[in-house]
Amino acid sequence: MKKIVFLTNDDGYQSKGLQAIRNRLIEENFRVVTVAPDRNMSGTSHSLTFTRPLKIQKIEEDFYYIVDGTPADCVHLGLNVILQNQKPDLLVSGINTGPNIGNDVFYSGTVGAAREGTLFGIPSVAFSVGSSKNPNFEDVSKVAVKIVKALLIKSLPKGTFLNVNIPTIPAEKIKGFLLTKQGRGAYKEEIVKYLSPSKEEYYWIGGEEALLEECSPGTDYTAVKDGYVSITPIRLDLTDYEAIDILDKENFVSEIVRL
Repeated sequence: MKKIVFLTNDDGYQSKGLQAIRNRLIEENFRVVTVAPDRNMSGTSHSLTFTRPLKIQKIEEDFYYIVDGTPADCVHLGLNVILQNQKPDLLVSGINTGPNIGNDVFYSGTVGAAREGTLFGIPSVAFSVGSSKNPNFEDVSKVAVKIVKALLIKSLPKGTFLNVNIPTIPAEKIKGFLLTKQGRGAYKEEIVKYLSPSKEEYYWIGGEEALLEECSPGTDYTAVKDGYVSITPIRLDLTDYEAIDILDKENFVSEIVRL
């Protein structure tokens, strides 16, 4: 029986990255159920839509189910409405058109979809390219499928998913695979102001490509910069257990009560 891969993204159903990984997975004899946003939903993180109803549009069998919502909405509806009781073997989010490294994991819809899959107890992975400048998704998808196959052989720790960033260089020039830690933010923040014809002010939030040369060894940034595939395990549990011990030793709660 074919392994079932649930595929989604945040760039929308027409994304070249989504199409490339889907075609590659089908070539490798996976059954690929694709549920993707009907438009670009980058930066929506792990948000779910509670303020309006959502619509699912079926394009063809197991191909595209389009949702007018966020990537997390796609996962939620895909698992509960489309697949119902049929649990996929793996959830793949991406391939994102640009990197998701460092603090991107808090904003990224690609990463948010993988996190949502993990909440449902499904092994999940988010794939992104190391640069948005002319990525070769055919080469990137070859690398991504190797990780997909490994995930179906080796299990992930409970409550953990993978955030993978693949350098935008020819597949044969990639130096290897590294397990990495999340880097810090390394973007030059940019807010651009526009004026409408009626002189109303508008703002566009953005940022330049990651400043990789400033990042620490062992991080997702440096791995991609040096030509390696970065594989960062991310936990659902964000609790800082070291901080709990520190605050407890400093009698932080007692201080609150005293005040």
